[in-house]
Amino acid sequence: MVRFLRKFRAAQKPRCTALVAAAGSSSRMGGVNKLLETIDGVPVLVRTLQSLQMAQSVDAIVIAAREEDIIPVSDLCRTYGIFKCTKVIRGGQSREHSVLLAALEADSDTELFAVQDGARPLVTPELIDRVVDKAARCSAAAPAIPVKDTIKIARDGEVERTLDRSTLMAVQTPQVFAADLLKAALQSALEANVELTDDCSAVERLGKIVYLIEGDPENIKITTPVDLVVAQAILLAREGFA
Repeated sequence: MVRFLRKFRAAQKPRCTALVAAAGSSSRMGGVNKLLETIDGVPVLVRTLQSLQMAQSVDAIVIAAREEDIIPVSDLCRTYGIFKCTKVIRGGQSREHSVLLAALEADSDTELFAVQDGARPLVTPELIDRVVDKAARCSAAAPAIPVKDTIKIARDGEVERTLDRSTLMAVQTPQVFAADLLKAALQSALEANVELTDDCSAVERLGKIVYLIEGDPENIKITTPVDLVVAQAILLAREGFA
């Protein structure tokens, strides 16, 4: 009986909570909230949440939003049937602070956190599940795609050096981590007053390895108005092939 129970527990997938970073200022969107802008009639944030909703690996969703958006975001979850969303909380003063606050609101039995940009509306459930599966085996994983452009380090408008493009990867979300590892990494970064642009960086600071899997070129982040146009085109192309 004991052996059977052990095998049964081993066969169960780890409980995963998605932490959605949705508290940014949208400073490069000309004064509008990019998460509430629509792509083919559906808000950007909703499309992101729908993919998390459909992902088999995600058990719950916690959203960190701006204070003024808490009610609108909660209403969107009800309207579009995002029943996996358990909480919409006020975000912090930085991305890492927002993600940590969301992590602290997750159920205590959460084993994995999948940190997702609210502004990546074209992420697919399949990609989410692949990253979660990788993290379940190695504690830290993220999707990434090779950089296409030549990248140069410049200062005051002058090129200092050119980086080897063959070693450069553009990292996407979701970025998935063992729950205790992510909380410790974010807490450490905040205490050190280190500004980070993604959550992998927080884990890397602790000397932990983040494993990369093949990402999706269509998993773009909405940052400027032109990204909405590109996302609309990608969505229409997907629907054409469906």
